[in-house]
Amino acid sequence: MMRRSNPFEEIERMFERMSRQFDDMGRQWEGGVMQTGGVNVDVADHDDEIVVTADLPGFEKEDIDVSLSERTLTIRADHEMEDESETGEFIRRERRSASASRTIRLPEDVDEDGASATYKNGVLTVALPKLHADEGETSHRIDVD
Repeated sequence: MMRRSNPFEEIERMFERMSRQFDDMGRQWEGGVMQTGGVNVDVADHDDEIVVTADLPGFEKEDIDVSLSERTLTIRADHEMEDESETGEFIRRERRSASASRTIRLPEDVDEDGASATYKNGVLTVALPKLHADEGETSHRIDVD
């Protein structure tokens, strides 16, 4: 007599394999391994300025470095968590450090001295006034407010 297979057995086996793979990936990140990633950005070209909006959730204003040189905007964010002595033992600890960076080539020259940046609720906004033809280029650091 032919045994009829349970169609859900294969699905259960697939979920078990996926669970093991996720556990293995989680173990790879344990022990304070630094997570590095990119920064999602929007670049808007307005009449008199270029506005770059970047998502940097989980960072503080002090963690962010924004620089501008030769039509290239660089955004870097680094966060290190301090080791705090707590009672108990961690089952999983993934929040040790994080790093993100992005370099954006701007479509035209901008006034580096007039550039400004603000950071609120995990979103960095960099306003870059367009450069008039008679002004030159130099490297410039942008303070984040």
